[in-house]
Amino acid sequence: MNELFSGFLEAGRLIISLDGDLAEITLRSLHVTLTAVAIASAIGLPAGGWLAVTRFRWRRHVIAVVNALMGLPPVVVGLIVYILFSRAGPFGVLGLLFTPTAMIVAQIIIVTPLVISISHQAIRELWAEYHDLLISMNASKRQRIATLIYDGRRALLTASLAGFGRAIGEVGAIMIVGGNIDHATRVLTTAIALETSKGNFSLALGLGFILIGLAVAVNVAIHNLLRTERASLW
Repeated sequence: MNELFSGFLEAGRLIISLDGDLAEITLRSLHVTLTAVAIASAIGLPAGGWLAVTRFRWRRHVIAVVNALMGLPPVVVGLIVYILFSRAGPFGVLGLLFTPTAMIVAQIIIVTPLVISISHQAIRELWAEYHDLLISMNASKRQRIATLIYDGRRALLTASLAGFGRAIGEVGAIMIVGGNIDHATRVLTTAIALETSKGNFSLALGLGFILIGLAVAVNVAIHNLLRTERASLW
């Protein structure tokens, strides 16, 4: 209990003092996570829609693989990205290892299957409802997918929020590809891991509470935005 109380006090101290290192780490965490989720959503939402409206021979197997990849171990993703971006790897010439870009790539790989799977489930239900209408209108496959994504945008937000929730708390993959370098690739989760290994539990808990508050604040802000949009429609 004393450690938890000390953690709350440390979190409050860091926030009130407007700690510069904390602001830098927090902004970097948001930059990496939001960029990865935005790209994963741009890939995953249309891919989920395509799986929902398209029939092909290996469709069930593809869906099963995508669902299985939702549980892909982050450390394995980190190891694969590390090998790809290392000097001996095929993309080593780009010099992206131990940079925020490598961290974003790792998070995209982790989040995309989750977005595809959730969006596929949501769009599949809409497709069953709008199937006859869109067929009768002679809509192309691209138009069908775009219509379903637009109509189900609030439900599909769940997919992006789920991806954000997984990405913001990720530590294994980004520790491997980012290296937890101070003022370069250190984010909230890797900072927590570092302070815990040093035995500085109060600071680690303080950073943890800030991380939780950050995740909650983003989700609340998005839901409030949706309520505002819904109110304007009425």
